[in-house]
Amino acid sequence: MASSGLAAPLVSPMASIGVPREIKRDEQRVALTPDGVRELVSQGMEVRIEAGAGHGVGISDDDYAASGARLVSREDAWAAHLVVKVKEPQPEEFGFLRPDLVLFTYLHLAAYPEVGRALLEAGTTSIAYETVQLEDGSLPLLAPMSEVAGRLAAQVGAHLLEKPHGGRGILMGGCTGVRPARVVVLGAGTVGWNAARIAAAMDAEVFLLDRSPQRLRGLESDRRGRMVTLVSSSALIERLVPGADLLIGAVLLPGGRAPTLVEEALVRRMKPGSVIVDVAIDQGGCIATSRETTHTDPVVNIHGVQHYAVGNMPGAVPFTSTEALVSVTLPYIVVMAGRGLAEAVTDRPELLSGLNTVNGSVCHPGVARALDLTPRHPMACLR
Repeated sequence: MASSGLAAPLVSPMASIGVPREIKRDEQRVALTPDGVRELVSQGMEVRIEAGAGHGVGISDDDYAASGARLVSREDAWAAHLVVKVKEPQPEEFGFLRPDLVLFTYLHLAAYPEVGRALLEAGTTSIAYETVQLEDGSLPLLAPMSEVAGRLAAQVGAHLLEKPHGGRGILMGGCTGVRPARVVVLGAGTVGWNAARIAAAMDAEVFLLDRSPQRLRGLESDRRGRMVTLVSSSALIERLVPGADLLIGAVLLPGGRAPTLVEEALVRRMKPGSVIVDVAIDQGGCIATSRETTHTDPVVNIHGVQHYAVGNMPGAVPFTSTEALVSVTLPYIVVMAGRGLAEAVTDRPELLSGLNTVNGSVCHPGVARALDLTPRHPMACLR
């Protein structure tokens, strides 16, 4: 698609905000709710919503129109100064990328390098929700989806352990006189902690592993049920994984590719009908045998083990996920659209870590390592 001729909106306000309909397979979420639209319109901004964008969460075009949005075509939504999405651009959307566009969405470029190449070739400014990071190391725009994905991981695992769904026929909480399922969770971040909590609430026997003793110590006061927290090591993983009924991969390196913690030889030692849920798949996965799947066809059986590795897990509950996502992204959209990106980073300095690409350069060190490129400092990118 040819450039719209607009000036690059890094310094000046971005008066128009576009929300395309998500086209990634099985993705039903939407990047703005009518309440979010109303907030932006009340501040003098034009919001363009692609017709049908909210149907997956029960938001009608009339709902958006009543909130002040313009209902437009896909092309017009992408022609806005600031485009807000949920998932990374798909190949069919690469033609809409351009130098005068600011794109705000989940990108996960370490797992989708072809998207990174398309952004760089187009000269698009991209800000990834998952790398916006506060001074304390927290990831405010990733946290709500990580919470959803972690809770889903335990729920999905319990379902797949049932015999009609290919599992061992084990009830997560067992019953009187019968042991419960053994659940091993790799990583005690937001995903892992939520997965472990839900599994423990189901009365499963849970082992939660993390490399940080400080993180595990901080969780001790909230530990419930049959949950054991352990400092992770290769030897410990080798001992625990073969006996796991459910293995949940929940590691994260912001912007980078997830490390492989479980090699294929170890998966081969797992019991037939056991289950792997690799939530880290949108960063490449932390289980060697994981391959990205979809909500329509979510499970692959490898070496007798059920593998669930859906790249957009929160998309299974789009209403909950959309409400949670917009609640944290809207303040950033307001400040970027109202003041321009260069000014916005003075109010919200964490946006600098969210900056992934600008004018053909990579501005995040983790993304640069994953793409084997040399990063530029984010402030240098904005000058």
